[in-house]
Amino acid sequence: MISFKQLPLEAKAAVAAGVVFFSMMLSRSYLAEKLDLRTRHWVLRLQMALFANTLMLMGSLHVWRSTVTMFTRSSAANSFCFVLWKIAVFMFLALAHSSFFTLLFLVAEEPYFFSLAAYTCLGAYIILIFFLFTLGSVEQAYKFLVGRGAKAGTGNKNRTAMKPVLAVMLTLVLTVVGLLNASQPPTVNSVEIPVHKLPSTMNNLKMVLLSDIHLGPTVGKTKLAMIVRMVKALKPDITVIVGDLTDAEAEIIRPAVEPLGELDSPLGTYFVTGNHEYYTSDVSNWFELLKSFNIQPLHNENVKIVSPKSTADWFCLAGVDDIEADVLRYSGHGMDLKKALRGCSSEHAIVLLAHQPIAAKWALQERPGINLILSGHTHGGQIFPLNAGAYLLNPFFVGLYKVGQNTFVYVSPGTMYFGIPMRLGSRAEITEITLRSP
Repeated sequence: MISFKQLPLEAKAAVAAGVVFFSMMLSRSYLAEKLDLRTRHWVLRLQMALFANTLMLMGSLHVWRSTVTMFTRSSAANSFCFVLWKIAVFMFLALAHSSFFTLLFLVAEEPYFFSLAAYTCLGAYIILIFFLFTLGSVEQAYKFLVGRGAKAGTGNKNRTAMKPVLAVMLTLVLTVVGLLNASQPPTVNSVEIPVHKLPSTMNNLKMVLLSDIHLGPTVGKTKLAMIVRMVKALKPDITVIVGDLTDAEAEIIRPAVEPLGELDSPLGTYFVTGNHEYYTSDVSNWFELLKSFNIQPLHNENVKIVSPKSTADWFCLAGVDDIEADVLRYSGHGMDLKKALRGCSSEHAIVLLAHQPIAAKWALQERPGINLILSGHTHGGQIFPLNAGAYLLNPFFVGLYKVGQNTFVYVSPGTMYFGIPMRLGSRAEITEITLRSP
């Protein structure tokens, strides 16, 4: 039987990841009620950072072997430039690994440069791993097709050496493009949605949808102030924020949230939790902070949005807690659609705020009569190559979907980004929704 010491480094990293993952599940199952909220918050975040790093270690070993070890026998291995290259690759990997720990130690009103650099390296790391794997697979397929009878020659060695060079070049180009795309203000996407049973007096009601702002290590007060200015310029009747507003505790990042107090939609501003609010373990304080800015959290509850033209006309705006609250066993929280829709008459239009598209799917299975569901969470994948995974894992990905005869689901690609300050294959968005009466 092979001992742990005899295992290759990649296998050791996989075992470590398994141990950390098991400890996370154990914490959720058995320690949730024994630890106070603040301690649980730190334990959970530390475990998530360690789990991500142990998984990344396998990829980092592959990156090092592909970009450094492969060239140690070349004529340039003893040159000063090669020494600089080894230092650069090591620093790149170290920054990528440190990104997850910035959530614990480097969150303030504005992002620290270190956090921006670390998360940029994380984004580049993901792209580089993809290209190394893809080019390696192409190389193996080529060898299989030409047959093993061909002798390894200079041409084969050159092709092998070109693989990491090409992967690094593609990564550099896409990283720059991704950074430039994410640095642009969110695009304003105007959408018209017919809402069954919406009163005629509320035809052309304008609603602005925000999602996934992720105030934290790489998004601060300046970007939020820009978003608020753009929303105010649209002059919406109502503004809704469908989760993942923050990645930090309310007390730590309160100064960055102040621009939200300038939102002044006449029919109100409303908020529902996303999964990242529960990762902060500080939801109650966030609710109080948002209320101080005249933003109403919808905690499995609803409000009547009354027509400015007739007090007899209204529709029901409901919001549910994010489904991650159930997974984390967050006391007093969890998706409860029946409670959220209590008092919503079937004779009136129902608009539901639910952060994750899977929650939208579950809501429609339980209550097919909901007329419109607004979600976020997917980020449109945010960066290539994560787009494919986000598409496959969510029943609704990005944009407008018609479900059945009178129901629509709209999924925002996010108003900012999570951590990695890059966008590839997706675009940050402020959604301007015009509700149409049939």
